[in-house]
Amino acid sequence: MTSSVTFTCDAFLDGRVTLRQPKPGFRSGLDAVFLAAACPAQAGERVLEAGCGAGAASLCLIARVPGVSVTGVEIDAGLAALARENATENDLAAQFTIANADLTASWTELEAAGLFREAYDHVIANPPFFEHGRTRPSKDARNGRARAMAEGGFEDWARFLAAAARPSASATVIHTADALPQILAAFDRRFGALSILPLHPKAGAPAIRVIVSGIKGSRAPASILPGVVLHEADGAPTAAATAILRHGQSLSLRG
Repeated sequence: MTSSVTFTCDAFLDGRVTLRQPKPGFRSGLDAVFLAAACPAQAGERVLEAGCGAGAASLCLIARVPGVSVTGVEIDAGLAALARENATENDLAAQFTIANADLTASWTELEAAGLFREAYDHVIANPPFFEHGRTRPSKDARNGRARAMAEGGFEDWARFLAAAARPSASATVIHTADALPQILAAFDRRFGALSILPLHPKAGAPAIRVIVSGIKGSRAPASILPGVVLHEADGAPTAAATAILRHGQSLSLRG
């Protein structure tokens, strides 16, 4: 990162993970912690995170599951370097490898960056929220990539995740609720047995996020799970949200 960039230092999981993130532009928060909580990884397994940014979700997952090995893929060289620094500062570098790569590149290029086909037990992602051409271009190139997908959209991300995942591996993504149709279309014929978990800001309010988890190659039907409510009527976090955000509780999307 350039010396002109300023940073925030943010605590996750009640301080078990601290993360330096660029102050201008997109910064990881609740979504990263919920994504990590929803990944069903166990000690000894390999996980790949597409678009890892400064490492929030990956480091939260490692903190929650000792013995797991995570590879993060990040297109921005500065953020990839920052993710490495964050891993070192949290004493988690031995379990976290970062590949500075474009997930839309050819697999010859991806393998040269240290990635492998059909090698990961779980693949996870929190893709950019806006579709290509549907948001005002950012003056900051890094912020633009974090906010808006490239032209291929979810299809590119799903193709990459499916290629990296081993047979019967899980794939888990978190995104805005209005993106659910695109996620389902991109996962079609790649991941089945989909579990869809809505996240609601308050009881009775429409979902603002969805977590979608599937199994590579499965043809089992999809299911919609009871949603998680994030805040009480007075704005305080619910007990369920607190257990995940502060105490590192896992979030099961499967029976």
